Amino acid sequence: MAERNNTGKEGESEARAYLEKLGYQILHTNWHFHHYELDLVAVYDGELIVVEVKTRSVGCLLPPEEAVDRKKIRRIVAATDAYIRYFNYRLPVRFDIITMQKENGRYSVQEHIEDAFYAPIH
Repeated sequence: MAERNNTGKEGESEARAYLEKLGYQILHTNWHFHHYELDLVAVYDGELIVVEVKTRSVGCLLPPEEAVDRKKIRRIVAATDAYIRYFNYRLPVRFDIITMQKENGRYSVQEHIEDAFYAPIH
């Protein structure tokens, strides 16, 4: 379990560096509120960007973006709602997924999916 946690945290760190190089202003990393967590929260081009980072080692059978299922989306949206209320943000929100790949101890961005999902209506 510790290996998996380290892989996830290191993947998030690399995803953060990737976004910063693109000009995103990172507001929070691993923001927690009660039982909610947001991996990365940034501002870019007048939008609040909430990024879910999924890191997998080479050879993993499940594509990382498939781990963001309906239940996970609902939790991310609820956490984002809490975040917006807590910090009183009034920006449009975009939800992205960044998939990271770990190979031979190195991490690389596999895909950056902008507008990966929308908040469910109900």
